[in-house]
Amino acid sequence: MTTIKNVAVLGATGNVGPAITSALASSGFTVTVLTRSAQPPSNLPPNVTVRTVDYTSRDSLSSALAGQDAVISALAGAAVPLQKQVIDVAAEVGVKRFVPSEFGINTRKARGSAIGKILGGKIEVVDYLKEKEGSGLTWTGVATGLFFDWGLERTGLGVINLKERTSTVVDSGNERFQTSTLAQVGRAVVHVLQHPDETANKYISTSSFNVSQNEIISAVEDLTGTKFPVTARQSSADLQKSGEEKLAKGDWTAFFDLLRAWNNGDGRGNALSEEESGNKLIGLEGEDLKTVLREWLRKEGVLKA
Repeated sequence: MTTIKNVAVLGATGNVGPAITSALASSGFTVTVLTRSAQPPSNLPPNVTVRTVDYTSRDSLSSALAGQDAVISALAGAAVPLQKQVIDVAAEVGVKRFVPSEFGINTRKARGSAIGKILGGKIEVVDYLKEKEGSGLTWTGVATGLFFDWGLERTGLGVINLKERTSTVVDSGNERFQTSTLAQVGRAVVHVLQHPDETANKYISTSSFNVSQNEIISAVEDLTGTKFPVTARQSSADLQKSGEEKLAKGDWTAFFDLLRAWNNGDGRGNALSEEESGNKLIGLEGEDLKTVLREWLRKEGVLKA
């Protein structure tokens, strides 16, 4: 039986990295954060070790990864391809598990699509891990869907406008999609490492819940006692077209149009079915939509604490 205790985290200061680091540190793992910056990251749990590393140096990586049981990558953007070098060194020094920087939509399903072109680096990394099977290094890909609370705090998920007390929907607003809070992403990683044999060399999808735009609006209205009428309606076909046109020009903001079309377009089918869900495999419980929304509304001062 595989046991994982010592865990290195890459990209601990990004959008999802802090939640993963905190979840690991509070679950009994010995956590080391690897950073390229000479300035230690702030707001890390007190029991986390920080090491400076050069991802382009095999010697630097070898020293940093020696003795680690698992590596969790939350690297994003231009740093995604650096994972291949880390994977090579991790296999050489005896790391047991590598969890690549997926944590979003299922890139296995996105392959060959417009949004898949933007996520090409992630797709290549998982393909590379599959090629490395047999080296002693195992892997687990974790697709968590849209970051629900992160999106709420920044844009109301493009659905809820708290200031104007209005809402916007794509197509009918009834299409459900896979989503997770950042805390749930952290818990998913913890549960994967607590079930190393069951998750070895697998790509799994987890979630807090599936939800539609109309369900979000209805829940917000119930919680606030205020109507949020739909004052704008977008077409997923228009969003898809806009995204593809931007992508053709090298404009990577295309991702946001393509993501809305992917999640919210009628008939897209990107909710996580019970058969596809890895929640049961790793013993991960879902979350309650209204509980998550209530916490957001309290933070925004709409509801009293």
